[in-house]
Amino acid sequence: MIYLADTANIEELKKLFYYFPIEGVTTNPTIIAAENRPMSKILPELIEITGNRMLHVQMISSKAEDMVREAIAYKKMYGLGDNYFAKIPVTAEGYKAMPILKDKGINVTATAIFTQQQALVAARAGADWVAPYVNRLDNISSHGIEVVGNIVENIQQYGLNTGVLAASFKTVDQVHRVSMMGSHAATVSFEILERLRSHPMTDMSVEWFERDAEGLYDIEF
Repeated sequence: MIYLADTANIEELKKLFYYFPIEGVTTNPTIIAAENRPMSKILPELIEITGNRMLHVQMISSKAEDMVREAIAYKKMYGLGDNYFAKIPVTAEGYKAMPILKDKGINVTATAIFTQQQALVAARAGADWVAPYVNRLDNISSHGIEVVGNIVENIQQYGLNTGVLAASFKTVDQVHRVSMMGSHAATVSFEILERLRSHPMTDMSVEWFERDAEGLYDIEF
């Protein structure tokens, strides 16, 4: 499973790219709103810091033809390449837009997925990634991890060329469990990524190593 950063905060991304093997960045209107800055300011910064990593940008238009125009406009305006993915919600208009975007050479990430069938339809419509929301399902007494597992199983069963990009996490355990379900990727907030990579016993072990090595590691480098 690969990791993506679910944030538009440039300082958070700088910290993550310093040490974490992040394969890309995902955004949505809520993430953009958290920065309280317009897309015209945030998007160029995201493009610069992301480099050749994946950049998933959500369309805000509600009609299929407008989604297509919006996705094309971003691509042309900023010279985006194959690492650019237009995030399209799995509405009726979204499903209509997906094959049109694919025909125009734009990658598609289907988002706001809550069922296995929504993901399967999106995959059939040409989506490169499907993004099921884990924690939001858990919050309504559904089973987000199980839904991710069912989607992974379907994609394998039918030989579809679509990746599962699990999203919406509130705990490290949720990330752990989708990885065990075979999710191809997970997009995770800065806070959860920081918790995920650390453990107090690791910090204690490093302290013990440093104490035990004192005066013994005498080779210059």
